[in-house]
Amino acid sequence: MALSCSSLCSRLSLTRLSGLSTNRITHGFYLQGVSCQSRLLLCRDFTSSKVRRGIGRYVSSTFQWANAKYEGFLKRRFPRFFLLYHTFKEGFRMLFQDARDVKRIKTKMVVKGVKFHDLHYREMEKLRQFRRDLIKAIPLVIITIPPFANYLIFFLMYFFPRQLLIPHFWTPRQQLEFRKVYHSHRTQHHQPVLKELEDVSHQVKNGHLPGLLKNLCAKVQRGGNPNVSEILAVRSLFSKAPLAMNTMSHDQMRHISPLLFLTPRLPGFLIGRRLNSHAVELFQLDRALSRMGPHQLSEWELKQAEAVSQADACYVRGMNADSLGISQSREWLSQWLQVSSALK
Repeated sequence: MALSCSSLCSRLSLTRLSGLSTNRITHGFYLQGVSCQSRLLLCRDFTSSKVRRGIGRYVSSTFQWANAKYEGFLKRRFPRFFLLYHTFKEGFRMLFQDARDVKRIKTKMVVKGVKFHDLHYREMEKLRQFRRDLIKAIPLVIITIPPFANYLIFFLMYFFPRQLLIPHFWTPRQQLEFRKVYHSHRTQHHQPVLKELEDVSHQVKNGHLPGLLKNLCAKVQRGGNPNVSEILAVRSLFSKAPLAMNTMSHDQMRHISPLLFLTPRLPGFLIGRRLNSHAVELFQLDRALSRMGPHQLSEWELKQAEAVSQADACYVRGMNADSLGISQSREWLSQWLQVSSALK
């Protein structure tokens, strides 16, 4: 009995040593009669990588369960705070997704040599709006640099979301409300722009065109909608002084800038440069949209506010389409593109 026990112990010792000699084995032992190929097949189920994956899945599922419980608690006990929490959570998710999309588009432009004006409409719009959102977010990041400024930031973001936050972090109700606010600010400059056009039309000596421009301004002031042919009939007046972009007065530029969501509180030469670059960018967007076809725009892109931007197809061109039907929005956009496609 003693000899058999000692023999068994010696065999187990040898087996344990042979198991330690293989780096991928974490536990267990092999019998002497098993081949090397069989040993590898048996050990494959007990590798350290699978153990780590199992632990990772367990931790991830536990975290998701705890997060769901936490969100359920907030939704029941603190519904207003839960709405803010959910908005910020989704906002960061969409912001990171936009950053990945922008990186992909930039890589495509570098690797394939694609120019901005040759991009697809949606890619062009993504780059344009992401840049605007980033510019708006920079001051908020600068404010957070001093120590203990984070607490002040949360206070400011709660009470001044329109001024400080980008649209990613607006609730659906805030998106509709802020769009109306921005559009009301924009409409305040319609009358001064039309009045300036009427005054300048008297300085133009070009046959019957000044009279057409004056009648067109009067029609708009009465609430009428001009036809595409009426607008194109006076387009030549805007290619030379005094209505050309590079000959406008600074006051004219300051009234036009808010129509394009540009600040008028800049020196005159900077306002002119920004107006010109924005007009070219909008012209390139129109070209890309014409190539794609406005009929391919979804209702969300055409009419509704995007969760990450205000730059839907109608709104960025001056029309708040919240009160219009989808067919009316498409008709208005088609007329805009008819005018834009006839320009140089």
